Amino acid sequence: MTMQTKGKKLVLLLLGWGFVALGVVGLFLPVLQGVLFLLIGLFLLSSEYVWAHRLLEKIRNRFPAAALRCEEASRKAHNWLGKVFRRGSRPGTE
Repeated sequence: MTMQTKGKKLVLLLLGWGFVALGVVGLFLPVLQGVLFLLIGLFLLSSEYVWAHRLLEKIRNRFPAAALRCEEASRKAHNWLGKVFRRGSRPGTE
């Protein structure tokens, strides 16, 4: 695993756990959207943790209409992140 790959993985984990923490705080504070932050955090962590992936699957099965909207948002975010990381990388380093 290259240093750049380790760095991206670390950033992904930090963002995921950060959103989960914001989500927990948001459950108690009316200012933050706790459930939204929890879902974003779970989505980010699901690529690294089996438990997060399973929990997201349970949520998708329980709320299919919301799951479709989340899939669309996920696709858009994935495309946007792909553009951002390709723009920032140098040719031949991928």
